[in-house]
Amino acid sequence: MNGFSLHKLAAKLRGGLVSPLTLRRFGVLGMNARNVNYIARYNDRDKYPIVDDKLNTKRAAKRAGIPVPELIAAFETQPSRRRVMEVIEPLWQFVIKPARGSGGKGILVIVGREGDHYLKPSGAHVTAMDILRHVSNIHSGLYSLGGKPDRVMIEALVDFDPVFDKYSFEGVPDIRVIVFRGFPVMAMLRCSTHSSDGKANLHQGAVGVGVDLASGKSCHAVQSGLRIDRHPDTEMPFDKLEVPGWRDLVRLAASCYEMTGLGYLGCDIVLDRKRGPLLLEANARPGLAIQIANGVGLATRLRHIESLDISHFEKNVEERVSYSMEEFAAGS
Repeated sequence: MNGFSLHKLAAKLRGGLVSPLTLRRFGVLGMNARNVNYIARYNDRDKYPIVDDKLNTKRAAKRAGIPVPELIAAFETQPSRRRVMEVIEPLWQFVIKPARGSGGKGILVIVGREGDHYLKPSGAHVTAMDILRHVSNIHSGLYSLGGKPDRVMIEALVDFDPVFDKYSFEGVPDIRVIVFRGFPVMAMLRCSTHSSDGKANLHQGAVGVGVDLASGKSCHAVQSGLRIDRHPDTEMPFDKLEVPGWRDLVRLAASCYEMTGLGYLGCDIVLDRKRGPLLLEANARPGLAIQIANGVGLATRLRHIESLDISHFEKNVEERVSYSMEEFAAGS
C-alpha cells in the first residue's frame, strides 16, 4: 500500500464513496474497530485515571523517570484571585491548562508581556482578568471530560528545538507516537498554524506530518484532511524535515507502556532545546488522522504486532524500539 493511494482514498472518503471492504483492504483502522478491538481489549479501565488527568500523568512519569515540562503550580480547588496572581506575577512565559481537558481545549499559552498585558503566540493581548476568568472556567469544568469540575495546571513554557522554527507558527509543535503493546507503530509531527491559534491540534487546523519510524524523516503532510507540501503560514516545504534525537524520542514513547499499563495509547512529546524530548501527555483514545498524515493504515501494523510470538513481548524498551524501526520503516 502506498501513501498516494491512501490519500486518494481519503478524497473518496470525503465524497462518501468508499465501502468498508475497501477500507479494510487498505489497512485503514476505523473508529469502531479501534474502540472494540484495541481500546476495549487492551486498555484496562482502572488504568484510565493515569492518562485522563494530566496531573496524574505527570506524577506517574516522574516516578518512571520520564521527563516532562516543569509544573509551576496546580490548583486542586477554585483558587482565589490573589493565589493565581502570586503565581503568574513573576512569570514572563507560562502555560495554563485543564488537568482533564481533551482535544487541546482550554490551553492558554503566554509567550511574553507588554505593560500590564500578557501576550499569546499570535500577538493578541490578554489581561489579568482574562486569565482569572480562564482559570475559573477550567475549574468549573468547561473544558473537562464530562464537564466535571477540574484542576488547573500552570506549566513552564517549553523552549522548543529551533529545528522547528519554520515548521510551526505561533505555537509549539509536538510529536504523536502510537504505541501498541509496548511497540511504537506510527508517528506524526503536529505543527501549529495561525488557524489553529498556535495549538498543535489537527481538529483546530494544525498540520499533521507523517514521520518515518526508522529515520525520523517526514513522509507526508496534511491539513484538514488534504495533502499539502508546505506550511500554510511559513511556506516552509516539509520534504526536508527530520526530527533530531529521533531514537531517544521513540524510546520515551515506548517507555509509556510500562508507565501507564495501557496496551494501546498515543504519546504526545515535545522537543525542548536543552532537555530533549519531554512527555506532554498520554492518551488512551488517540485519534485516527495519523493514518492520513502517514499515508498508511494502522490496522496492518496492529495486526502484525498481534501476530508476534509471545517471546517478543518479553523484549525490553530498547529491543521493542529496534524491532519497530526495522519492521515499520517507510517503504517496508
